[in-house]
Amino acid sequence: MPSKILLTSFQTWLPHQVSNSSDDLIEKILDDTDSFEALSVSLIALRQLPVDVPQASRLAIAKIAELQPDAVICCGMAEKRTQLTVESGASSRYVFFPISLAIYCLSLWEIVSFNALQYGLPALFYTNERSDSNYLKTPVNLEELLVDLIQTEISHNAGQFVCEGLYYEVLNYLREHHPHIPCIFLHVPVLTPDNSLNIVADFRAIICRLASLEKFYNPHSFVQVAQ
Repeated sequence: MPSKILLTSFQTWLPHQVSNSSDDLIEKILDDTDSFEALSVSLIALRQLPVDVPQASRLAIAKIAELQPDAVICCGMAEKRTQLTVESGASSRYVFFPISLAIYCLSLWEIVSFNALQYGLPALFYTNERSDSNYLKTPVNLEELLVDLIQTEISHNAGQFVCEGLYYEVLNYLREHHPHIPCIFLHVPVLTPDNSLNIVADFRAIICRLASLEKFYNPHSFVQVAQ
């Protein structure tokens, strides 16, 4: 039976963005579904999630509950990065305020450059102030997962924005309800003619490796660290 891999991407959130690179990457990988099917890997995409933690989390968790996938790969854009980065975990402290109002507030400040916002809003804006702030680490063995990949590295900074919020909420849901389902989050740089080939190849390898769950995943190794 094919391994079902759920992929998620986000919409854009700033005026200058023509597309979200996470969605661009998933679009490219979906063009190669035949080769994945030959490897008994079935890709299901939940594309262009809203840039809003509660909405995005509800949609992603509902899809996980419906599909019961063998693995989940959430993706988001990091405009200022040059490598594909896999996030080691996520904190419960993240920006959650409705993005449209936050962008409007920022637009009133002439000193703010939208191009300078790597993930979206800075952490000083509308941070989730849970008193039980925790950090959840993915149970996936990232060092093993990324061996010999050309343009991918591990990151320990998920951005304190909607990407980190989605990652935390999905990890928390899986930890409580489906600990056998692994999940990782990929931050995708803007795709260019120079980096696209290697990033697509690395993403393809990550998907195929996650389908081999025994080697890269320990369902009992969720780590929750109080902050």
